[in-house]
Amino acid sequence: MSAPPVRTLADLDGDVLAHCAGYLGARDVSSLAMACRPLRAAAYCDAVWYRLFRDQWPFEEVPRGALGLRELYIRRHTEVHQMKFDDPLSAIYHLNPAEATPSRLMLDRNCIWVCQGPVAKKLSVDWPEAEVVETHRNHGARITCMRHKSSLLVSSSKDSKVKIWDTVAPSSGSSSCVGSTHINSSGPPIAMKCHESLCYMATGSEVTAIDLRTMKKASVLALHNHRILSCEMLPSEWLICTGTKNKALLWDIRKAQELPNTVTEMQSDGPVTLLHLDRYKVVTGVPSDGQVHVWETRTGELLNTLSCGEPARSGGRITVSAMALDGCRMVMAGSSPEGSVLHYRDFLRSSTPIPLAGEEVSRFWRPRQFGENDDENEDEDYY
Repeated sequence: MSAPPVRTLADLDGDVLAHCAGYLGARDVSSLAMACRPLRAAAYCDAVWYRLFRDQWPFEEVPRGALGLRELYIRRHTEVHQMKFDDPLSAIYHLNPAEATPSRLMLDRNCIWVCQGPVAKKLSVDWPEAEVVETHRNHGARITCMRHKSSLLVSSSKDSKVKIWDTVAPSSGSSSCVGSTHINSSGPPIAMKCHESLCYMATGSEVTAIDLRTMKKASVLALHNHRILSCEMLPSEWLICTGTKNKALLWDIRKAQELPNTVTEMQSDGPVTLLHLDRYKVVTGVPSDGQVHVWETRTGELLNTLSCGEPARSGGRITVSAMALDGCRMVMAGSSPEGSVLHYRDFLRSSTPIPLAGEEVSRFWRPRQFGENDDENEDEDYY
């Protein structure tokens, strides 16, 4: 008796594949679509993306008979991550006025790490309240960086030395330095980002790429006549953003040094010392402004302006000392006449877009009313 023919996923009926895709998330569906043409057809059907849309935004109305639901999902996902809405979930937490104004922030799932002088605190955000669940007081000076890798640590110091440490605990109980180099620069390190085998270091008016395998300089991006005040890097997209005295500059690091490699410029009324970069947006901040600006990454278009605190309730000046972003969430720290504050925003469930000049708000993204029920590579970050 001959063996039965071998069947693969591609041999299954389209309805069966679409039903199976109903148990997957958006990231898995996108991966399935890149496997082969039959799977792509099943993964891109409207029934699958209607379910994904309803799972992610259960309060948003999907137009009856709407086609191209995958495109609607991607558009909604992009606009949420670009913070192009007026009604995010928002909460302001007032800190102890006797303690220092936060100098560093980090979002970690439902927690916010806050550095105040030599003290690091972990706040658990249980909407709309926040509770301090951890306090660390081991530092003898102001904390300037919060970074961690599972088995490898790359550090830099004011003397422009770069070191690699093996953080797997040896029998001696102390970490060992496995590599070191020195950067000739006109100033101390400002920011650092590791990606695969490269480490990007911003110092003075240069961004230097170091090959961690050889600890030798791989490339240098020089900003002539621009002293770097802040720097963020997105190596997977070949982008570096630098803050200077009156603007933020986005650079394409694939282009040769002698060619014009500025992608876009974002103007500022003061020194840009607060900076964030991801594939959807650039966020810039001047501490004395009391607000930050959100820009579209590729075009430099201004998308939104967000304040720290509640200016309408305060007659005094509000400043911003730190910020942190994670996807469509943002937390800012600042000071006001009433003391230090944290302002937390989450745009995931937003429904009222910021109206453009001369344009009406799209009917598709209508405001939520009280009493209601509460190309291939582009897919990989939609979830």
